[in-house]
Amino acid sequence: MSTGDLFETQGDHVRAAEFSPTRQAGLLRLDQFAARTGKHYASQRNFDFGPDRRSNVSALSPWIRHRLITEQEVLNATLARHSYSAAEKFVQEVFWRTYFKGWLQQHPSVWTSYNEGLHRALDDCARTTDYNDAVEGRTGIECFDHWARELIKTGYLHNHTRMWFASIWVFTLRLPWELGADFFIRHLLDGDPASNTLSWRWVAGLHTKGKTYLARPSNIAKYTNGRFNPEGQLAKTAEPLTEEFTHPRVPIPLPDAMPDEGFLLLVTEDDCQIGATLPRQPKAEIGLLATQRRSSLAIGPIVQSFAAGAVSDAVGAVGAEDESWAEQIIEAAETAGVKTVVTGFAPVGPVATQLQNARLDRAGLTLCQIRRDYDSLAWPHATRGFFGLKKKIPPILRSLGYAV
Repeated sequence: MSTGDLFETQGDHVRAAEFSPTRQAGLLRLDQFAARTGKHYASQRNFDFGPDRRSNVSALSPWIRHRLITEQEVLNATLARHSYSAAEKFVQEVFWRTYFKGWLQQHPSVWTSYNEGLHRALDDCARTTDYNDAVEGRTGIECFDHWARELIKTGYLHNHTRMWFASIWVFTLRLPWELGADFFIRHLLDGDPASNTLSWRWVAGLHTKGKTYLARPSNIAKYTNGRFNPEGQLAKTAEPLTEEFTHPRVPIPLPDAMPDEGFLLLVTEDDCQIGATLPRQPKAEIGLLATQRRSSLAIGPIVQSFAAGAVSDAVGAVGAEDESWAEQIIEAAETAGVKTVVTGFAPVGPVATQLQNARLDRAGLTLCQIRRDYDSLAWPHATRGFFGLKKKIPPILRSLGYAV
């Protein structure tokens, strides 16, 4: 596993103001970067030159996370310009997100365990000086403090930097990994339950048991082009964390079929463009958010704004997040005169929890979660490490119609 393989697709010229939460903006950025997804990307992707100099990486992750643009659209644009062999590293980065989604879907107890651990850690550490210094950028480690402030200000960190940050958090500052994962998911525009949680676990030695990631001053100096060199400030060893229990693998649920009758379309931040895949138009639409359910602490305002904008771009008006999902969905269905609600398949995370808690069946409503073919093809191969999915990428691409 290379140092660029974790945390999510990377970014280019990242400033919060540059992230417009619309499909049009995502497609424009994809078009601008697609020509650079070949061999140049493979040689340059690990460098973090700073938020004003990121033409070496793509900045697509906020749009992909909300599926304003999809993984397949990214693959379409990439493979239309490059051969698979030339763009293989970038294609693999796209599939890393897919791997994490599929793996967590088959090990949902990891998400439950993370939230339980987070609540304990918040009780124990949230008011401590060490924790507050870390999230406010006052540790005295220049690079770490800079990245903490950059994350809050922009909603973004370079992929390689996310790994350094997590390693320093866990092994140098000795803070609970769950608090670091929570800090990220509250402030990342691309904050994704699967990619974020499992990447932090990988750094800490919990995902691939016993394998950790140690941030080294020389590596930081090299890949920040000399901007930072925390020599003498970082832990020199990374003893893997352990946990007392294992997480059993469970089957991926079968996707629901489209209903024959009229339906209400529910758009969520997990898949803003699911409506474009459906064979028929809905009787009505409703957009709902679960952004504030990502944490019990405050979610960054630019994160809330992006998620709300993404759903609004897809469906228009968005329901109130502080009101019951069940009540809003039931009212919308009654107004439309339908008994079926169709939505994009909600992978493990806050949206899935909101849907489960809504208990629409009690109101006589049928919920149909439509899963994309891309997910159905790839997720079953995300059972152990990434290699199992990696070797299946060419046949998956061929199944999707690519000449690989």
